[in-house]
Amino acid sequence: MKSPMPARTLLETIRVREGVAPLWPLHMERLTRSALALGITFEPPPRPEGGEDRVCRFEVSSKEVLMSEREVGSLAPLALVSALTPHRGYPHKVAARAWLEAERLPIRTRSADDALFFDPEGYLVEAAVWAIAWWDRETLVFPPLSLGGLPSVARARLGETVRGGFAEGRLHRDEVPGKALVACNAARGVVAVAALDEDAVPANQRTIAIAKRFWNRVDA
Repeated sequence: MKSPMPARTLLETIRVREGVAPLWPLHMERLTRSALALGITFEPPPRPEGGEDRVCRFEVSSKEVLMSEREVGSLAPLALVSALTPHRGYPHKVAARAWLEAERLPIRTRSADDALFFDPEGYLVEAAVWAIAWWDRETLVFPPLSLGGLPSVARARLGETVRGGFAEGRLHRDEVPGKALVACNAARGVVAVAALDEDAVPANQRTIAIAKRFWNRVDA
């Protein structure tokens, strides 16, 4: 059977932790919103539960819903490298990700984990597989979604769990050195960024605190 066009296929990568998918409502909210915007009709997939700690990947199109599973992966601090090309805009998590993945290929030779994208004017947007924030004193700051980054489920989760929520702001690539960076996604949660372009990134103990709370119940 011929596969659907990638641009018409939505992706959701969902963590199953201790037998439950704690971020399921946030995933379904984003999936429904993107499907409506792109004209995709689908039957809601069953909520994954039970079994080992893992990541479930759903590929959703008007034709079918496919599911696969993989291991969670490392939770160690990340080493990032700056992408060589500007961010193109990725408002929906679609399977047409070749331009994002292309920037990740060279990082293997540089012992890095992901590529960090900036917009054409040099403002931080996101990494290829991680939403990126930074600490401004005691405030967690994310780039505004108007720059074209993905409405990350992990970002939405931090809006629920970080005391006082988070702020939005623009950070130019020239302003990044010296900032404590935070990476998050819905598969692995919150991790610190240890290096960018082989230069050390400052640590911030608040990153450890929000990582611990990420998977907790909102009312816990």
